Amino acid sequence: MAIHSIKGMRDILPEEARLWQFVERTAREVFESSGYEEIRTPILEETALFRKSIGEGTDIVSKEMYTFTDKGGRSLTLRPEGTAPIVRSYIENRMAADDVVKLYYVGPMFRSERPQKGRSRQFHQIGMEVIGSSSPYFDAGAIFLMTNLFKKLALSDFKIKICSLGCAKDKEKLAKELGAYLTPEKNRLCPDCKTRLKKNVLRTLDCKVESCRSVLRNSPKAKDFLCGSCGGHYKKVKDLLAELKIDFTEDANMVRGLDYYTNTVFEVTHPGLGAQDAIAAGGRYDNLVEDFGGKKTGAFGFALGTERLLMALSSEKKAGPQKKGLDLYVATTGDKMYTEAFKAVIPLRENGIFCEVNFQGRSLKSQMRQANKKEARFVAIFGDEELKRGEVALRDMKTSEQRNVKLSDLAKEVREGL
Repeated sequence: MAIHSIKGMRDILPEEARLWQFVERTAREVFESSGYEEIRTPILEETALFRKSIGEGTDIVSKEMYTFTDKGGRSLTLRPEGTAPIVRSYIENRMAADDVVKLYYVGPMFRSERPQKGRSRQFHQIGMEVIGSSSPYFDAGAIFLMTNLFKKLALSDFKIKICSLGCAKDKEKLAKELGAYLTPEKNRLCPDCKTRLKKNVLRTLDCKVESCRSVLRNSPKAKDFLCGSCGGHYKKVKDLLAELKIDFTEDANMVRGLDYYTNTVFEVTHPGLGAQDAIAAGGRYDNLVEDFGGKKTGAFGFALGTERLLMALSSEKKAGPQKKGLDLYVATTGDKMYTEAFKAVIPLRENGIFCEVNFQGRSLKSQMRQANKKEARFVAIFGDEELKRGEVALRDMKTSEQRNVKLSDLAKEVREGL
């Protein structure tokens, strides 16, 4: 019986992987140019980490996590998002310093939801976290960093939506008023939102069911409950984004799918993705470090979905990196040449020359066709008579000129011709 990949978890083949590498390489360059350093956390964490941070009433915790009990009886979860593990690591490894800690990550996440376009059970995120400050300059700076990454990738048709949830007390006031507003309307809510009304009413604002969205259209808004400090913070973020000439709109009902957010939250959408149009999102989470047992610490972060970003780039018909042709194809005229060719390519590769050698017993004519297919710039032909003189035939595939060169000079001759 054939064994297949697990539904919702797919292979990324070489042709596509080149584009992934380009996106990830560009992200690393953008982050590191702003002083961010890479962090790699385990894929498996204690389940309590996500229940405490993301929130019991969220869809992620209640429906979507890959959770299991290991042989030791511990409840473990494949990470569904990147922020909670990084905050755990920040505290556990005593990363707190006089200055802010700036981190980025690249890697897979897991959610057990119905696979659809742009939503896999194993998906990938690129994200950043800046921990150690509550300054609105970091909110605006992170959003600018993200737009700069999109600019480097030549993505243009994205839209940014922002909102402020305020501090914990502001959220409590909003939750109380929202509950009072929705209770008389509960019969019009979907089954999930009826449960959310009892357990975590703010989660109703994240519902995508049209009947619920209709009910919520005139509901209390987070901006109406911001205290003076949070209102000032939000205004400063908007002013800074305007200074940076970053276009955005305000979405009064935005809460995001994670309970740890406070103050600024944002989402980036793209029309090329259809109904599930979010490609990036993030916000401030000033209470999470303290919730995990650390000191009161301001923090801000965002994550973008790699698969969705690639879909957005594809919809704009942005050309990805092209496969690089060979610098040199080494052709052999018989089995006796294999050992000499095998030894010869080692110093060539050490000299940075991208080369391959034939060990498949093809005819010379077939090897030349293969060299053309691989877009080789040069072909070195290892023949018995030439090797007796310490030479190989070097063919320029662009001009079709061919000449004998010393085997010891092969790397130099190829480098000069490239």
